[in-house]
Amino acid sequence: MIRLEGVTRRYRSAAGERIALDGVDLEIGRGEVFGVVGRSGAGKSTLIRAINRLETPDAGRVFVDDQEITALNPAELRAARRRIGMIFQHFNLLNSKTIFDNVAFPLRLEGRPTAEVAARVNELLERLGLAEHGRKHPAQLSGGQKQRVGIARALACGPSVLLCDEATSALDPETTDDILALLDQLNRELGLTIVLITHQMEVVRRVCDQVAVLKDGRIVEQGPTADVFLHPKHPVTQAMLAEGEEAFDASVTPPGARLARLTFRGAATYEPELSRVARSTGVDYSILSGRISRIRGEPYGQMTVAFTGGDAEAAVAQLTARGVAVETA
Repeated sequence: MIRLEGVTRRYRSAAGERIALDGVDLEIGRGEVFGVVGRSGAGKSTLIRAINRLETPDAGRVFVDDQEITALNPAELRAARRRIGMIFQHFNLLNSKTIFDNVAFPLRLEGRPTAEVAARVNELLERLGLAEHGRKHPAQLSGGQKQRVGIARALACGPSVLLCDEATSALDPETTDDILALLDQLNRELGLTIVLITHQMEVVRRVCDQVAVLKDGRIVEQGPTADVFLHPKHPVTQAMLAEGEEAFDASVTPPGARLARLTFRGAATYEPELSRVARSTGVDYSILSGRISRIRGEPYGQMTVAFTGGDAEAAVAQLTARGVAVETA
């Protein structure tokens, strides 16, 4: 659905040149929720704005649904952008306009008939739980409600792509959950391709099918969200995932023990695989750390265990044969 080929973007100032994107190649499948994560200054916002050409690359090409966005003239670009909705971190609503008028704004820019505009706006307000707020102004709404208005406005022209630039960063955790559930619902019901820029790894874990990690304008790691989260390869990804988690204390390891990090996915997350293997190999084990959660709805479990006694090698082999990913120290 979206393809970037060698996209480069430079910014020049009195202080010198800064490369925001450095030859980025990226493909995003139709109907995917694709996350792009990275530290501040990694190039995330420049990347997402290159997709609808709010930022024009200095080199490279951008395609959306096989149309080369980077080759369009201004009139063609305006038409193409109707298929690409965008929501922002700070909502970007017109404070002097009502909620109804904010959602209607892109439709009126297109010159749609008044009756068609009213029907479409009312449909969107109803879908997004805003039907009773149409006559209010943005200042009368909560942050989560404002973001829902931003989403409704982005959907007004019936886009096939929705770009989300730090769409939950200004929201509290409970409201973030609400907006993520809404985006997930819209993806499933409307088949929207969603590109989600964020520095919050939890956001990616909740809703993204695929993820790319940016550093200094380059993609340093990319793949299915579960693979990247459970088996991160690049130090930047590892560091971002480690933030907010309690560091493992190696001093609690029993003397002479063999450490192993176990990863369970899907139905195996709830199976007593470790106990079965312990019985058959005679090993004792201590669970030193662990968690069970979900990635895009798929359950997973990760734990660090210390094996003592028995046949630790056989235990590792049996766990691996049962589909458990095992990393030993």
